Amino acid sequence: MMENVYISDPEIPTEFAGFKIAQVSDLHNTEFGNDNSELLSMLRNAAPDIIAVTGDITDSAKREDLELVSSFVKQAVQIAPTYYVTGNHEAHIIDEFRLLETEMKQAGVHILHGEDEMIQRGGAAIRVIGIDDPDYSLLSGSDETVEDSISKLASKDTFTVMLSHRPELFETYVENDIDLVLTGHAHGGQFRLPFVGGLIAPNQGFFPEYDAGLYEERETHMVVSRGLGNSIIPLRFNNPPEVVLIELNN
Repeated sequence: MMENVYISDPEIPTEFAGFKIAQVSDLHNTEFGNDNSELLSMLRNAAPDIIAVTGDITDSAKREDLELVSSFVKQAVQIAPTYYVTGNHEAHIIDEFRLLETEMKQAGVHILHGEDEMIQRGGAAIRVIGIDDPDYSLLSGSDETVEDSISKLASKDTFTVMLSHRPELFETYVENDIDLVLTGHAHGGQFRLPFVGGLIAPNQGFFPEYDAGLYEERETHMVVSRGLGNSIIPLRFNNPPEVVLIELNN
């Protein structure tokens, strides 16, 4: 359930060698142990420097379970600073999500709506930036495209970690020289076939190009989490849920 990914890049400051990011994606209001005790225990044992939540922590078909989500994030922030971006499911329960967002902010979650924050360590810094899911931007009334959001936040001066729900935007991340992107949404292709990979993913269709794992092109690394929960399709095959633990090195 814990998948380790190692990112080596000369742009990572020496001070951030060994820096660990635990990525939680596509929880979809799922419970692992009572009140997510098993998931939280896994995060504690991983001892991450930050936790990155890359969308769809909620599920538009399970609105009654938002208290479960609220409880999870309130406990997650006690483990490590927690950064969050929206997914498409938050967009489709936007009124309920805004109430949840207020609770998350009060708990200390860093919610990034097209914003960035600096993380300092030993006199050096990296940037964490986050963009909203395209559905969320549309339904919240924003007229800014995803491409504009990414371009506005791109920087070549500081190693940048972007949280974004959508892996199918990989070429846009590459074009903007984003160093590391953490995504989800594809659910690992739902059904994983030997020697083939994922069968189907939202917004990519059958045999998705970006379904799980690490993708690299030019200076950009993209991690696609298989996620934790299920949504429209309730079953997985050869595709266990996962938390991804990313370790930075230079």
